[in-house]
Amino acid sequence: MPHPLLLAALFAAAEPPPRPEVPARVETTPATASKGDRADDPAIWRNPQDPAKSLILSTDKKAGIAIHDLAGRLLAFQPFGDLNNVDLRPDVTIAGEKATLVAASDRSDHDHPRLRLFRLDPKAPRLVEIGSVDPPAGEAYGLCLHRRAGGIDAFMVYEEGVVEQIALDLSGAVPTGKVLRRHDLGSRAEGCVADDRTGTLYVAEDKVAIWRIATDPARAMTPQRFAAVDGVHLHDDVEGLAILPRGRAGGMLFAASQDDDSFAVFRLPDGAYAGGFRIRGGAIDGTEDTDGIALHAGDFGEAWPGGLFAAQDGKNRDATDEKAPQNFKLVPLGDILRALGVGANRN
Repeated sequence: MPHPLLLAALFAAAEPPPRPEVPARVETTPATASKGDRADDPAIWRNPQDPAKSLILSTDKKAGIAIHDLAGRLLAFQPFGDLNNVDLRPDVTIAGEKATLVAASDRSDHDHPRLRLFRLDPKAPRLVEIGSVDPPAGEAYGLCLHRRAGGIDAFMVYEEGVVEQIALDLSGAVPTGKVLRRHDLGSRAEGCVADDRTGTLYVAEDKVAIWRIATDPARAMTPQRFAAVDGVHLHDDVEGLAILPRGRAGGMLFAASQDDDSFAVFRLPDGAYAGGFRIRGGAIDGTEDTDGIALHAGDFGEAWPGGLFAAQDGKNRDATDEKAPQNFKLVPLGDILRALGVGANRN
C-alpha cells in the first residue's frame, strides 16, 4: 500500500489551484417575477454599426425569449412558449435577404419537439417568426447552429442524450429542415456549441464528458472525448458551452459546471486544461447553478474590454441577499482572460 505522505502528495498534485473570482459588471433585469427555474440560455448579437447597442437574447424555458441591452435593461419579451436553448448566426440569407437567424429549441410538448426559427429585427427590437421544423420524438433541450459550406445546420440535443443534425433550407417563404444524422450518447445531455472554422461540434453529456463530433454529414457521427467529467477540472452537471476562437483552429472552449458553480476552460484544439474561474465579488451577486453561457470576443465599447461573456444565474439574489428571479450576469471577457493568465490574443 502506498505511503500516506505519497498519497497526500498525489492527491494535492491532482487538485487544480484555487479558481480566481471575476465580478460581473452588469446583471439583466429578470424577465419574469417568478422565482422558479425559468431563465436558461443566452445568445449575443453584436451590432456591427454601433457595438454599444448590441443585444442579449435569452430564453425563459416556461414562457419565451427576452431581449436585453448591455446595461441589462429588458427591452422586449415575446411569449413563444417553453423555449429552452437559443443560438444565432448573423448574415444568413433568409428568403433571399440577409438577416440574423435566431433558432430556439421548443419543449412545450415533451413528446413532440420543435425547432423554432426567427429573424432578428434589431431596431424594434423583436424576433419575427419565420417558421419551424418538427424533428422526430424527444424532449428538446440543447440547440446550437452551425455554418458550413453547404449552408446552415441546427444541432438539437434531446434530454435523453440523442444528438441530431438538421440541415436547414431557408430559401423559400417557409423554412424546412432535413435530419441528416443522429447519435445517442446514452445519458442526459444539453449544452452544445459548433465551431464553424473547423467543422466540429462540442456536446456536453452532463455527468460523463464533453464530446466532439465532426459536422461533415458524409462522416460517421462518432463522438471523441474532448474533456472528461473528472471532478477535478470539470464537474457535473456540465451545461453551457461557448467557444473563443483564435486563428484557424486555436482558442478556448468554456464550460459551465453546475455542481461547483464554476467555469472550466480548455485549449483548442487539443483539449488541454487552461484553468477555471467563478463569477463572484463586486457589487453584483455572482452566478450559481449555471445553465447556459455565451461569449463574443468582438468590440462592445470601452465598458467591455476583450469582449463579452454572459452566464445564467440559477440562484440569483437581490441587494438584500434574498432569493430573486433568475437572470444573467454579464462580464468583460478581458477580465476573465486576465484572471486566467491568458492574453487576449494568445491561445
